[in-house]
Amino acid sequence: MFSPAIRKPHLLHRRDKEETSPSPPPAPAHTPSPRGFAVHDRPATGTPAPWTSSSLLARISTSTRTDKTGDSGQIQPVHVAEFPQVVRNAQANLLQKSFSGKNMLAGGIDKETSLAWMICGNELFIWSYLASVAKDCLVLEVPSSVMANKDAKSLCGSQWTVCIMRWVSSGASTRNSGDMLHRRSSTGFILCNKRTQAIAYWPDIYAESSNGPVLGLFAYGDTSSGDGTSGNCRINSLIAAAVPGGNNECIVIASEPTGTLWLFQCSPAAVHRREIHKGAFGVYGANHSQKNSGGRSLAWLPVPSKVSSEAAERMFFLLTSHELQCWSISFLHDINCKKLGSQEIVGSDGDLGIKKDIAGQKNIWLLDMQIDEHGKEISILVATFCKDRVSGSNYTQYSLLTMLYRPNQMFSSEDNVIKTERFLEKKAPSQVIIPKARVEDEEFLFSMRLKTGGKPSGSVIILSGDGTATVAIYWRGSTRLYQFDLPWDAGKVLDASVIPSSEDRDEGAWLVLTEKAGVWAIPEKAVLVGGVEPPERSLSRKGSCNEAVAEEKRRSQAFNASVVPRRASSEAWSSGEKQRPALTGIAQQAVVDEESEMLLNRLFHDFVLSGTVHEVLQKLRAAGAFDKEGEMNIFVRISKSIVNTLSKHWTTTREAEFLASTIVSSLSEKQQKHEKFLQFLVLSKCHEELSSKQRTAMLTIMEHGEKLSGMIQLRELQNALSHQRSSMNLSPQSKNQTTGALWNLIQLVGEKARRNTVLLMDRDNAEVFYSRVSDIEDMFHCLSHQLQYIITGEENPSVQMQRALELSNACMTLVQAGLRYREEHKGWYPSPEGLITWNSQPVVRSGIWLVASFVMELLREPGAADMSMKSNLWSQLEGLTDILLDAYIGLLTAKFERGDEHGVLVQEYCDRRDELLGSLYDLAKQIVDAKYQGSTEVTDNLDLKESIFREVTSPILATAKRHEGYQTLWQICYDLSDTGLLRSLMHDSVGPHGGFCFFVFKQLLNRRQHAKLLRLGEEFQEELASFLKERDDLLWLHDICLNQFSSASETLHTCALHVSPEEDANLTSNRKPLSFVERRRFLYLSKIAAAAGKDVDYEVKVAQIDADIRILNLQEEIVQHDPEYAQDKYTTKPVRPLELIEMCLNRDRELSLKAFEVFAWTNASFRSSNRGLLEACWMNAADQDDWVSLSQESTSEGWSDEVIQESLQHTVLFNASRLCYSPDAVVYEGTFEEVLPVKKEDVYLRGLEGRCLSVEEVLMQHKDFPDAERRAVWTSKSE
Repeated sequence: MFSPAIRKPHLLHRRDKEETSPSPPPAPAHTPSPRGFAVHDRPATGTPAPWTSSSLLARISTSTRTDKTGDSGQIQPVHVAEFPQVVRNAQANLLQKSFSGKNMLAGGIDKETSLAWMICGNELFIWSYLASVAKDCLVLEVPSSVMANKDAKSLCGSQWTVCIMRWVSSGASTRNSGDMLHRRSSTGFILCNKRTQAIAYWPDIYAESSNGPVLGLFAYGDTSSGDGTSGNCRINSLIAAAVPGGNNECIVIASEPTGTLWLFQCSPAAVHRREIHKGAFGVYGANHSQKNSGGRSLAWLPVPSKVSSEAAERMFFLLTSHELQCWSISFLHDINCKKLGSQEIVGSDGDLGIKKDIAGQKNIWLLDMQIDEHGKEISILVATFCKDRVSGSNYTQYSLLTMLYRPNQMFSSEDNVIKTERFLEKKAPSQVIIPKARVEDEEFLFSMRLKTGGKPSGSVIILSGDGTATVAIYWRGSTRLYQFDLPWDAGKVLDASVIPSSEDRDEGAWLVLTEKAGVWAIPEKAVLVGGVEPPERSLSRKGSCNEAVAEEKRRSQAFNASVVPRRASSEAWSSGEKQRPALTGIAQQAVVDEESEMLLNRLFHDFVLSGTVHEVLQKLRAAGAFDKEGEMNIFVRISKSIVNTLSKHWTTTREAEFLASTIVSSLSEKQQKHEKFLQFLVLSKCHEELSSKQRTAMLTIMEHGEKLSGMIQLRELQNALSHQRSSMNLSPQSKNQTTGALWNLIQLVGEKARRNTVLLMDRDNAEVFYSRVSDIEDMFHCLSHQLQYIITGEENPSVQMQRALELSNACMTLVQAGLRYREEHKGWYPSPEGLITWNSQPVVRSGIWLVASFVMELLREPGAADMSMKSNLWSQLEGLTDILLDAYIGLLTAKFERGDEHGVLVQEYCDRRDELLGSLYDLAKQIVDAKYQGSTEVTDNLDLKESIFREVTSPILATAKRHEGYQTLWQICYDLSDTGLLRSLMHDSVGPHGGFCFFVFKQLLNRRQHAKLLRLGEEFQEELASFLKERDDLLWLHDICLNQFSSASETLHTCALHVSPEEDANLTSNRKPLSFVERRRFLYLSKIAAAAGKDVDYEVKVAQIDADIRILNLQEEIVQHDPEYAQDKYTTKPVRPLELIEMCLNRDRELSLKAFEVFAWTNASFRSSNRGLLEACWMNAADQDDWVSLSQESTSEGWSDEVIQESLQHTVLFNASRLCYSPDAVVYEGTFEEVLPVKKEDVYLRGLEGRCLSVEEVLMQHKDFPDAERRAVWTSKSE
């Protein structure tokens, strides 16, 4: 299409240079003529293809690398992968046999499987295109019956179309993880000849025993359109889907330009075909335009992630010349396909799509469509043939129409009923890609293909039949176009796709498969910065009909001949050079003070050369070098650039030994340079400035040293594992296991970095991994999310253990090396208050925990492996436990110092600590048994077993003690029956909430081992007293043991009368409510203890206890007397005196007297504050006898005073008076006279007038007082 303005002058400059420079190495013999592969505006002697000489020519020259050309390196295509050698050889052979220059090669790339394919002659090559060096390449032979007729005329583009089926049903992350590890999963391959409809189907290309493809050859007469020699593609679109429940079975749907739809059913046995829809135009009676007015493009509606991929029904869309049709295919029983509905795209209503019959508009073509991965947006490439009404010239306008799919649209389920209701909505007006381009014929237009889903977000790539690839994006209010191009002739672009994301993200960088130069990526910045405004040109290589554009281009070349672009690679990403933006106004993710950074770089460079510093601190202060904190700090950025620098090398095709030595030497050089940088900071006193004012930045710099040290140790571990494997005599069946889990982990992390950073695509995964030192957290992130792909469940348990051993060893090696560095350089670190270290970050903790959890799961499986393997894995789990729990402690300390909320984190720490220590201890007991059984002792030797037990559990004991793992400490002491160790740990482990002491007390209490608990209380007096505060039933025993009798008396008294204790459920889960007998026993014990203590007021205390005993007895008598009170509320808990008295009111005679007894045993304060209740008791007592009858009977019978007195002695009132006011009445704390005198005159004598009444006055208020006045009063006074 065109090239960015900064690139074309380079070609002119190269042509001028090459005229005076030596010729490049000669190409192989039979090189095709320049006209065969001629590309417009290229020098005839352009850069040779990468395979024509050594791989050095495929890379940039040293001079170009060192040139500082701003961001030009970041806006050039990035080399991803070269062709496998077998493909290069096949290409060379093909060139030698035929050099017609057209349609010799066909190929493509598949995003879902990360596979690339290419057909050279009759050979089909399939390989993974994401590997920087493609080593494993499948070579399949295409049967001659599937090949096209040699006499057939050339087709537009390729005559082949391909579908690749991944049989294993999995999510995107699973697929990507398997692809990144280059694991071969069962994959089907469908090759279709567009011209003849012949199909070659390989059910599993990776199957060891393959008998060739299953063929589907169909006679020309069976088709709906012209014969195979007509020159027109009889199939223009192909989609495939797996049949649910089938064994390597799939269906393929193909569309013809006439609108005919074919269904191919492919199985390992045969390929069958049937027509599911007849096109609107037949072979005859239709012109070429009518034949191309049918099907244009097919696309599946993506299956939502929440819906099983084994769905019984799927939907697909068919794009025709004017509408979009929605179809459904059912896999139940016989495969059935039906049309659900259609919606017009080109019509009279512009709100629904594209409006036709506008002035100046001659024709509209819908060329291709794509559906996003969520099935929400449908992008349609549109070409419009227009005529300029002013100049009268014809031109073609290219635009992009985006429609929104309405997933809730319900289609009719009735057969042959097609709904035309809208199921699409227009998202926005059509986006014009090229407003005026030259007019092309339909053959060229229909060769265009549309791709979506790449970066930048919203961009699309358009592939033309002549081999160009153009990225279009609407950015900053206008459309920008970027055409893929290389400084040498890479041939045509065969296909384009998107780099599969490593984390289920929709978008990745654009990928293109070239005809000669392998696979290349287009960085996001290349599209944004290198894109230009749409010119008035075609999408082909033929050039523009606008002569002004060509003239302007020639003028710009004259002014920019000195610009020398370079191919983008990891050299532009690495290193020390700060890349300047090529255009102003580009949004930057971080604002960096470049002058300060350049100054610091220069000063450090001078220090490296001279070893001296002169006024460095003052210069950096003046430049504002200390103004920014964290990652924005320039010292941090320089430190990061040191540890992340990529090693300089020429090619990734070198042997593995060379790459390994490069990594080791690079890490060593980084460590030396970083140490030099720290020395520079100290000597220049910048270290002091950072440590006092920017502690986070200084910590980050030191952590770079930690990570670098850990990476070096990790590399040594990988080397040791590699040598160990190479020295083993492996069987052929185990060769696929030689890579190891650590290697797989490195590949996953490195591949993820390569996919996320396009400029690293030309580097090996291991090299990228060991170069990104500051991003070592990515390794733990990979462990958190992709551990199940590194250690698969299909492997043998012993293999799983071996791989888990490698990963846990890698985690320990990395973290422990960093901690050693921290200890060795502790004087360099800033004050740690409130700072969170890298090994305490959530991603690191999560990764370690996932590995530890997997190890624990393996260790729980009985008989999975021998004890030696389990013992090794147990040791690794012990190390993982240490580093993980230490990370939690560091994070909790920092959060506490910051004042942040940390309750959730504490709970997580405790849960994981207990699970880890519990698992360690359980396996430790198995190891002890195994060691004891393996000893030479014949008879039981308990001392030997105990010695082994102490030796094996000593590290667990130390970890549990350091991290307050009380359950494990208790289990060890309990299993050893070692009270001495238990007491020692109780003294040492003093933590929050009582520490280990409280935990031991709880265990003894739950086991009801009260005697042991009290014996421990002799040594831990204060601890046990504090623990038993809520356990009065045991606290008094502890007080007795300590001879604290008065305290014990108080405790017993409180315990006996406790009504609703606030009890700890953990402590009192087995505690039953006290009965009256038990409460009386506690009261008697309290009385004895008070007497034994003989405090100053112990006699008062004894009297109070006696009163409480009497009240408790009264409650029991009251409850037993009335069945209504036989409830738990009254039989298990002491009732308040007030409630007891109320229970006696309005009851029988006996209970009426009990009320006065309760009053007698309460204190004076209670009686004084409840005078009204006492008066009610007297009124209730008076109600218990019939005073009217007694008065009438005494009068009629003429009773004497003695008889009257004798009869009155049987009344309740008389007995109550004797109980309260008789000389021998027993009343606790005072008398009733003080509260309620008997006679009215006593009130005045005691000075209580106005505050209370007398008993006489109370009785005078009784209703029977007029009839029994004298007797009632006489009765009350008689006592």
